[in-house]
Amino acid sequence: MTVLVEMSEEQVGALSAVTGMLVDVDRTINQLLAVKEGLLAVGSRLSFDIGADAAAAADPGLPDSFAGDAMDLAARAVAAEFAVAPQSSDRSLQHRMTDADAKVTQFPSVWRAQGVGAITAGQARSIVDAGAHLDDESERDAYADEMIGLVQAPGMSPSRVGRAARRAAERRRPRSLDVRHRDARRARRIWVKDRADGMAEFGLLGPAALIHGASDRITALGLGILSDTTARLEAADDRFLDEIRADLALDLLLTGAPAGHDPDGLLAGVTGAVSVTIPVTALLGIDGPCAELDGSAPIDAVTARRLAAEAPGWDRVLTHPITGAVLAVDRYRPSAELKRWLRARDQRCRFPGCGYLARDCDIDHTTDAATGGPTEEQNLGALCRRHHVLKHQTPWVVEQVDSGTFSWTSPTGKVYLDTPPPPIVGTQATDDQPPPF
Repeated sequence: MTVLVEMSEEQVGALSAVTGMLVDVDRTINQLLAVKEGLLAVGSRLSFDIGADAAAAADPGLPDSFAGDAMDLAARAVAAEFAVAPQSSDRSLQHRMTDADAKVTQFPSVWRAQGVGAITAGQARSIVDAGAHLDDESERDAYADEMIGLVQAPGMSPSRVGRAARRAAERRRPRSLDVRHRDARRARRIWVKDRADGMAEFGLLGPAALIHGASDRITALGLGILSDTTARLEAADDRFLDEIRADLALDLLLTGAPAGHDPDGLLAGVTGAVSVTIPVTALLGIDGPCAELDGSAPIDAVTARRLAAEAPGWDRVLTHPITGAVLAVDRYRPSAELKRWLRARDQRCRFPGCGYLARDCDIDHTTDAATGGPTEEQNLGALCRRHHVLKHQTPWVVEQVDSGTFSWTSPTGKVYLDTPPPPIVGTQATDDQPPPF
C-alpha cells in the first residue's frame, strides 16, 4: 500500500513563508559571520604587531625561535581577551583568528561575497580550504572569482563546492602532488576530543595510504572475529563490527610495541633531565649573577626565566645574594598527597573557560616560588601548559582571593573570577553494583 502525503493550499503557503524566513535568517547569519571574521582578522593583525614589538625589543643575541615565541604568546594573550568574556575557548578562538586572517587577506573577494550574502559561510570555507596552497596571488584571485561564480548555481552545497574547488585549485597549483605531499606530512598529528557519557574521540591525521591501510587491517581483523561464530557464542560476544574495530585499535595502541621506531625496545626506558641553577635576581629581572646550565655553561636571563616558567617542578635552594651561602632548601614540587587534593579541588585548568583536565595540567604557584610563594594549597592551582605560559609571559595576571577562587585580570583590565567546580559526589554502592575498586 502506498502512502501519499498531500498538502492543503494553506499548508503550502505556511511552508513557503517559513522557508523564505529561514533563507533570510541564514543569509543574515552568514553576513554576520563575515563581520565577525573581519574583527577576528583585525585581532590577528593586532597580535602580530604586539609580537613584532616584543621581538624587536628583545636582546638581539637571542635565538631566531624567540621571535616566533613572541608572536605565539601575543596571539594567545589577544585570543584569551576575546574568548573569556563570551565564555569561549581561547584555543579555538586563536585558530579562528588565524583562519579569519587567511580568508580576509588571501581571499578578500570570497570574504566580501559572504559579507553581501552571495555565498554561505560553508561554501566560503570550502573555497578557502581547497585554495589554501595557491601561493601566486593572481592565480589565487582567478581561482576565487571562478568559484564565486560557480557556487551560486542551485544545489551547490559545501560538500559539492569542496569537490569542485579541489579540482579547480589543482589545475592552478605549480607544484606536483608528490612535492605537496612531502610538505603535508609535516602536519601529521593525533588529537583527543571528549564526548558525552564517559566517551572520547581519538583522531589521527597521516598519509592517506597508511591510514587506509591501517583501517583495512583493523577491518580484516574484525571480520575474522565476526566469522568465528563458535568462539563468539562461547564468549557471549554480541559486539557489532564497529565496536570490534574500535576495541582492536585501542588494544593495538595500548599494548603494541613501536617496533618500526624502536627495534631494541628502548624507548620506554629513555628519560631526560636538565639541571639549571637560576639566581633569584635573574628571575626578578635584576642585574646579578647569571644562570648556569648544569653548573658550567652560562645562559641568558630571559632563557632562564622561560625555563623556570615552563618547568613542571624544581628544587629551590635559597642562597645569600652576596656570599652565595645556602640559606634554605625546600621542595618546589608539591607532595603526592597535595597534588591529589589540588586535582580533586580543581578538576580542570583554572583559566576561565578552559576544560583541560587537572591530571593533564601543571601544578602552578600562583605567587611564584621564586618570589617567596609557598608550596601550599592556598598558593597552588592546576594550569594547563598553555595558560601556565600565558600567566608568566603575557600581561595576564592571576591571584587567589579565597577558598581556591582565582581572579584573572586581562591586559585590558577586565577581571574574571574562576571558582572551583563542585566536588564529584559519590553514590552508595548496591549489591548489584559493587564499588569500583
